[in-house]
Amino acid sequence: MNRFSALYFLVIILLFSCNTNKKKPRIGITGLSIESSTFSPAITTDKEFDIRYSSEIFGRYPFFDQSYIDKADWFPTMTARALPGGVVSKESYEFMVLQILELTKQTLPLDGLFLDIHGAMNVEGMDDPEGDFIERLRAVIGNKTLISTSMDSHGNVSEKLATYSDIITCYRKAPHTDALESKQRAFDNLVERLESGKGKPKYKAWIPVPILLPGEQTSTRVEPGKSLYEKVKPIADSKGVVDAAIWVGYAWGDAPRNHAVVMTVGDNKKAVIKGAEELANSFWDARYEFDFVAPTTTLDDALNQAFKYQENKNDNKPFIISDMGDNPTAGGAGDVTWTLNKLLNIKEFKSNDGPELIYASIPGPDLILNALNTKIGDQVTGYVGAKVDDRFSPPILLKGTLKAVHLGDKNAEVEVVVQVGSIKIIVTNKRKPYHYISDFTNLELDPKNTDILMVKIGYLVPELYDIRGDWVMALTPGGVDQDLERLGYKKIKRPMFPLDKDMNDPDLSAVLIPVLK
Repeated sequence: MNRFSALYFLVIILLFSCNTNKKKPRIGITGLSIESSTFSPAITTDKEFDIRYSSEIFGRYPFFDQSYIDKADWFPTMTARALPGGVVSKESYEFMVLQILELTKQTLPLDGLFLDIHGAMNVEGMDDPEGDFIERLRAVIGNKTLISTSMDSHGNVSEKLATYSDIITCYRKAPHTDALESKQRAFDNLVERLESGKGKPKYKAWIPVPILLPGEQTSTRVEPGKSLYEKVKPIADSKGVVDAAIWVGYAWGDAPRNHAVVMTVGDNKKAVIKGAEELANSFWDARYEFDFVAPTTTLDDALNQAFKYQENKNDNKPFIISDMGDNPTAGGAGDVTWTLNKLLNIKEFKSNDGPELIYASIPGPDLILNALNTKIGDQVTGYVGAKVDDRFSPPILLKGTLKAVHLGDKNAEVEVVVQVGSIKIIVTNKRKPYHYISDFTNLELDPKNTDILMVKIGYLVPELYDIRGDWVMALTPGGVDQDLERLGYKKIKRPMFPLDKDMNDPDLSAVLIPVLK
């Protein structure tokens, strides 16, 4: 081997050695996630959060296989998620944040941080909890660490949150069937920027859009939400752009940050600005087209429609009614008795032979305690509902036949079915949203073949949507009332569409957020 060949061979060995010994990026994982209504009297504490530490956090992300783990040295600290509810107590917020900050200090230095938040957390005495949280995280990890923030599209992006995030994204579908896909995209963007050495995107365009609409009016199942969100991916995939997103915002939070937002991030200034402004203007131009994803009406009219549907002997069951105002998946207390009280006084349901209606659901710890000491088929009595939110109707003393008992559900803890006339009422120890067919079949109920299915949710999740014969949404009262004008906002920025329908066109020019260095 001559001198040149030996030198060449040595260079190849050194290059290979450097490549195989390439230092992996150090990436942390943390987050606080809840959607909480400021119009509900409920208070959420840390006891309502599913708090996970260290490696158990990986269980939240099914895509995290070995090949993924090999991409970096991962430092998951603590994540906390809760079912949507009322405002988080300041004490509980501080308890969780201080834990995260202390655990994060033990992982330093970090090249990157994955921040998993919803974006609609409300805390006692605070207008921008996620902004406060990320600012305090930055004080611990420093400005050089790249933060990739993953959010729900019903979250809020304040200027502070935009400033302290480097890459930020959210879901592109509602219902959120792409939730895990979106989180994986946020992980992938973070890893790619660190592995490639590109680091932080050079530009972040942020555009507040003065629109505040509930998710039930912005579903991507129908227009204009469908076409609007279909514009996001082509812009996100365009040259010089890392990601793009549209946040609808959270309509049941009363703070200056509650409004729609568009953001794009990337390395090409022109593409980043152009993409953000295109999305923002598309959103604004479509504002008058947004409407509920299903017909909305009063509870009385919804029931009349259901009765007529049955009279026509329609074989496509069930007729589904969304009891929307107390929807626990949007932040309602879940225990408003207004609707159930009405149902129990309707003559058509008085007899066991009347149209079968499954009502899901109402918390009733008092009745649950009695039910656990009652045989199936015997009478059970106890108070249900209005323990948290009694503004619209008091607790109901429910008396009926115990049909089923189910133990072990992590949300409900205990579930029972009580039949009163032809109404089968699901009573829980703690509130629970009913999304899946198995939620009902576990209780020996048949949602596919019942006459009327009434659920405390807004737009139907896929499993219920697919079994509907017909469907209407009832405009009922509660902490997530869909009639926004009844809520009495005091702190949101005005003018705001649709509260101020005749407002002038806003300036939708992109605001370039400085990149932290």
